[in-house]
Amino acid sequence: MSVVISIRIPKRLKEDLEKLGINYSETIRNLLEEVVRREKARRLRESMEEVSKKFKPIDGDLATQFIREDRDGR
Repeated sequence: MSVVISIRIPKRLKEDLEKLGINYSETIRNLLEEVVRREKARRLRESMEEVSKKFKPIDGDLATQFIREDRDGR
């Protein structure tokens, strides 16, 4: 399903787009998809940073102990 979005641009710009053979509807669609991808990625990064702030780093020795215990338990 699709919807129609209309924008108002200067007449001269539309004439230039047509003269240059630029498919403006496809160009705008691609640009909007890219903007959405970037915004989703930015928001995901922010969420991940918020989550990572809630956790404290594991001490290297403690991580080693966990690994050793896991291996010895096998």
